[in-house]
Amino acid sequence: MNQDLTSWSACALSQAIHQKTVSCREVMQAHLRRIAVLNPRFNAIVSLVDESRLLAQADECDSELARGHSRGWMHGFPLAVKDLVLSQGVRTTLGSPLMANFVPNQDSTTLARMKAAGAIVIGKTNTPEFGLGSHTFNEVFGPTRNAYDPSRSAGGSSGGAAVALALDLVPVADGSDFMGSLRNPAGWNHIYAMRPSQGRIPMEPALDVWVSQLGTDGPMARTVSDLAHLLCIQSGHSAQSPLSLTEGLPPASSLTPLPLQGVKLGWLGNLEGYLPMEDGVLQTCEASLKRLSDAGATVQPMGLGHDPHRVWDCWLAWRKVLVASRLAPFLLQPANRERMKPEALWEADQAQGLSANDFLSASVERTRFYHHLLSLFDKVDFLVLPSAQVWPFPIEWRWPASIRTANGDVQMDTYHRWMEVVIYATLGGLPAISLPAGFGPQGLPMGLQVMAKPMAEAHLLRLALAHESLVTDVLNQKPQAAMIDVT
Repeated sequence: MNQDLTSWSACALSQAIHQKTVSCREVMQAHLRRIAVLNPRFNAIVSLVDESRLLAQADECDSELARGHSRGWMHGFPLAVKDLVLSQGVRTTLGSPLMANFVPNQDSTTLARMKAAGAIVIGKTNTPEFGLGSHTFNEVFGPTRNAYDPSRSAGGSSGGAAVALALDLVPVADGSDFMGSLRNPAGWNHIYAMRPSQGRIPMEPALDVWVSQLGTDGPMARTVSDLAHLLCIQSGHSAQSPLSLTEGLPPASSLTPLPLQGVKLGWLGNLEGYLPMEDGVLQTCEASLKRLSDAGATVQPMGLGHDPHRVWDCWLAWRKVLVASRLAPFLLQPANRERMKPEALWEADQAQGLSANDFLSASVERTRFYHHLLSLFDKVDFLVLPSAQVWPFPIEWRWPASIRTANGDVQMDTYHRWMEVVIYATLGGLPAISLPAGFGPQGLPMGLQVMAKPMAEAHLLRLALAHESLVTDVLNQKPQAAMIDVT
């Protein structure tokens, strides 16, 4: 058995499985062995399924291949699913003590699609309570530690997934994104993640399929090709989600790097000083952009051209309505308040008194902003921002109370204000990818957030492929723990 199975790209692993040069049992054993050694320290994967059960499923996958049947690209892949995702027969806690013993009797649509493509669910990836906040910790399982510095936050809410990938505990991973929950942890753990266009991946089951459209599932991976393959599996229209997209994606294997000559990148930076950012964030992202400009692309500094204060107020109204409605069932019993984290209670309380008129006004503002974003794509092909405003912070913090900039500390007025940089793609329903940008003064990773026109995932992936080919030296900087031989 190859000693480096867990470090292979998912595409290489899939090919080897289908060529029968490695068995699904060998793949499963290699990943479980690595999880046993590294996961106790980093706490990326929770609710791990019994090993004998997993090996039996791997053996069945091998038997199917021997009979000439493949389930799909993920045939025999070990998959740890985000702990917000319904997983039949596997505990789904949402990171909440209120749900600590909940075992669903059905899969989400996204998980059902990944299982149909051959994935074997080995457990869940850790997430903040109810997925709130970009710092993965909860009272059920504790914190997930950054792959590059265990004393730092992994980000969130897909923090467990990002760390599991960075440490080679799984070949690919799913995540979800409302306020940067795919993009922020990807940037902080030096991997790829994509928030797809609104409606590209239906989120089911759901109590509301008409209004709750800010959150979306999405893929995470160590390579762009792996990301594209998983996106294709997750995507597709569902009659249960009437606003899901019917237009399909091209086959992942058909994507080629985008020729960079003539490509225009609109560098929004810190929105002309509006967004406070820690020292080194902009410089790291600009160094990564220079790789693209040196290869022929034009990097054009530009302003947002729309009042960001109005965008933030619009965001708050939408978030109040959608998050509070998600938390409302848990608050039907007043005693539950004592078992919910303060940030969740704050979210629920903030929505009280918000009128239908207020919400519709925010929807009108969101529409104006969306139309404005479309006008920016008349000038450039892509819009670019950092994926976070701060470097991974100490794991003991709940959230950064301030951002230390070159001009002094800027106080944060909410527990999520330090993530404001990610709201623009969310409100616009735009596809956005987090690319590994590089490392800052303390050796911590940062991501480059690139947005494209609605439904332009393929164009965005082609740019990512071009960027990937230019930063191989950066991509080769793996976490120290990932270099451990666990065979």
